[in-house]
Amino acid sequence: MRRILFLTLTLLSTLLPNLAHAWWQPDWAYRKPITIDAGPQGGALGGDAGRTPVLVRLHTGNFSFEGVSDTGADLRFVAGDDKTVLNHQIEQFDPLLGIALIWVDMPALPAGAPQQVWMYYGNAKAPASGNGQRTFDPDYTLVYHFAEAATPPRDTTAYGNNAQTAVVSIDGTVIGKGAKLNGTPLMLPAAPSLTQEAGGAFTFSVWLRPEQLGAQQLIYARRDSGREFLVGIDQGVPFVQVNGQRSKPGQPIQAGQWSHLAVTADGKNVTLHVGGRATASLEAAMPALNTAAAIGGDTAAQSAAYTPFVGAIDEVRLSKVARSDTLLLADAVSQGAESRLAVFGTDEQQAGKSHFGFILAAMPLDAWLVVILLGVMMVLSWAIMISKGRNYGAISRANAIFMDHFRETAGAPLDQLANSSKLPQDVKADSSLWRLYKVAVDEMRRRHDRGYDLSAVSNATISAIRAAMDGVMVRENERMSHRMNWLSTAIEGAPYVGLFGTVIGIMLVFVVAAMAGAVDINSVAPGMAAALLCTAAGLGVAIPALFGYNWLASRSDAIGADMAVFVDEFATRLAEEQGEGRQARANLRQA
Repeated sequence: MRRILFLTLTLLSTLLPNLAHAWWQPDWAYRKPITIDAGPQGGALGGDAGRTPVLVRLHTGNFSFEGVSDTGADLRFVAGDDKTVLNHQIEQFDPLLGIALIWVDMPALPAGAPQQVWMYYGNAKAPASGNGQRTFDPDYTLVYHFAEAATPPRDTTAYGNNAQTAVVSIDGTVIGKGAKLNGTPLMLPAAPSLTQEAGGAFTFSVWLRPEQLGAQQLIYARRDSGREFLVGIDQGVPFVQVNGQRSKPGQPIQAGQWSHLAVTADGKNVTLHVGGRATASLEAAMPALNTAAAIGGDTAAQSAAYTPFVGAIDEVRLSKVARSDTLLLADAVSQGAESRLAVFGTDEQQAGKSHFGFILAAMPLDAWLVVILLGVMMVLSWAIMISKGRNYGAISRANAIFMDHFRETAGAPLDQLANSSKLPQDVKADSSLWRLYKVAVDEMRRRHDRGYDLSAVSNATISAIRAAMDGVMVRENERMSHRMNWLSTAIEGAPYVGLFGTVIGIMLVFVVAAMAGAVDINSVAPGMAAALLCTAAGLGVAIPALFGYNWLASRSDAIGADMAVFVDEFATRLAEEQGEGRQARANLRQA
């Protein structure tokens, strides 16, 4: 039995690593590992950026674009646990040119340890699931990717703050397509979601490439009833101005080169960031603003002191919170072409994976605990069935050999076989009939040693010997039924244990769905399947145990019947010897 348990545990230990690398869903044929490293060897952010939309830039150098749909609709991004699906938005996907730009919503971006993300693809039936409204958190009030051509830029967020004027679309910017500004500003809507409260938080960020450096070029401008908020560059030096108060000169930018510019306001200070790092700060609070803003120029109330921006811009973002320095640094270092934040691994292809792999990958901890408990019950029940089957087989074979020798001694004294060397030792060790025979012979010899005449056994002696054999037969039956109660426990208890795991699993599925605030088949189905697997596992333990129990019970009954028959046969022969002994004494008296 110890060997059986050892082999079973060895098989489980080899199986569990494979389950740890199980695929998210079997319908996806390929996956690509992506390591998001914010540590010193990667993005070198120096801190936790929190929830961050990370740009995944695919090209022919890191992705073959084979097996994926033409639109990228089958792309799915799954966290390293192979369970959590990450929101994403496709900005550009062109397999012919071999380029794709995808924003992936990372729930956290710690600098302490790299994170692995699986990019799944290769499912022709998969519907498109990219959604910018989910990829960018609700604190983003405006996000322009400039992926559209000859139309006003479209807002990616749920607020729908689309631009009021069209721009000239250009290719080859820092992130795919961008916009070219030739002196005409890009006007933003005066939407309620863009209303700026006095002293409120705010963040503005943009990639820009000035064609030439001039004086007082405006990048972002918003004016309302004498109040103003301006972001610009003066001879290549970025500045921020609040109600006439301007920040000190910071790090300059170069003409013809892309630079990341951001401004944050936390209610007390307005900070200017260049390349993701703070370069200047102004002790001021944001004014109340409720009018339309302009990008690349001034608003309708223009001032002769400022000139429009001439150059290219990309990835304009507005937020109603003050974004952290680490998040702005993550944007600056991850969105450029030389980003080291995302490292791509070798693509993997699914081979012969069943639907059970998907179910096992979706199982939570409570389901695993139930399955492990059922696995222990399965190991014990199978070990008992195997050991009992081998034991009953050995007893049956030994009993058959013993009966052949016993019947060969018909007509001879009953104790002759006890002194015979023809009976093998393994038969004596395994045969239950031998133990019945041995106790009967021992009872006869004990009476002989006390001076009884065994040539004429009385009915009382026969009854006493039969009682001794019945006692041994009871002990033999008890030994054969030893641990059979474990099988009956597995038969009756395993389905209930599995049902318990199913109920708990379904409860957790509904609780998680309620906490998430949205229910769809992709979020509920994995948990439901994992919960139902507990019931299937319970039945998988109980059904084989039921068949094994019935088979072992029939074999045990057969051996018990053989022992009962042998007791009767032995008592009959003993009674015959009693009759023969009386007849011999009668003949002697007559002679």
